[in-house]
Amino acid sequence: MTAEGDQTTDPDHQAGAATTADSAPTRRGRVAAFFDLDKTVIAKSSTFVFSKPFFAQGLLNRRAVLESSYAHFLFLLSGADHDQMERMREHLTKMCAGWDVEQVKSIVAETLHELVDPLIYAEAADLIADHKIRGHDVVIVSASGEEMVGPIAEVLGASRTAATRMVVEDGKYTGDVEFYCYGEGKVEAIEKLAAAEGYDLSRCYAYSDSVTDLPMLSAVGHPTAVNPDRNLRREATARGWPILAFSNPVSLWARFQSPSSTTLAATAAVGLSAVLAGAISYRLLRRRR
Repeated sequence: MTAEGDQTTDPDHQAGAATTADSAPTRRGRVAAFFDLDKTVIAKSSTFVFSKPFFAQGLLNRRAVLESSYAHFLFLLSGADHDQMERMREHLTKMCAGWDVEQVKSIVAETLHELVDPLIYAEAADLIADHKIRGHDVVIVSASGEEMVGPIAEVLGASRTAATRMVVEDGKYTGDVEFYCYGEGKVEAIEKLAAAEGYDLSRCYAYSDSVTDLPMLSAVGHPTAVNPDRNLRREATARGWPILAFSNPVSLWARFQSPSSTTLAATAAVGLSAVLAGAISYRLLRRRR
């Protein structure tokens, strides 16, 4: 993890809340770290990652796969601006109209380890583990669909997620969007979580690669640009925000000693996030000694 800017001082490492002779200590809210997903935590678009198994099971045709590949190439090359994100949203919602929701969930569950695990930035995994060690909640906030974001967040050991929700009728997507977790929508999502969980956004952290997440980054006290696109880099530099470069996507499983295949099969569904978070945390704690 390469830092290109000065890190913001962590308020949790400072002295406790100030007091006066006539007042009790100031009560502070809880802390969360909000992470964008694509190009911040994983090296590719989470939506694009599953295009191959979606094609294999008949949800996508060849033209749709080619269009998705081209869109992903542009995304990796230069990021995505507001207009591109809107076009992508319209394309994806029309494409998935009529898909069976349970089939999508099944495909994601069956291919998650193979397709996503090797794409997770090691630096992001360490940073997530560091926040968890410090008692912070970790929240994945993504414009991708909740059926994909949720399982990825579980692998990462995240506490909560905020993602795009599609309208579902009779078990199938209608092609309409119930909530688009993008731009100001991300701010709406984290403010709702803050109200429900008691987060003090002035003490919270946010990480993203895209200028389209400027509203989310601006909503917290400790924003950081990760692998920023050109426009976000300019904004981060002007505002004095830290800039991090993540460049090492590796398989989380390959980094740690794994239990037997029998044990993995029995515990993967309920214990994957705990195993990974515990292993990462243990490695970080040993490093600090």
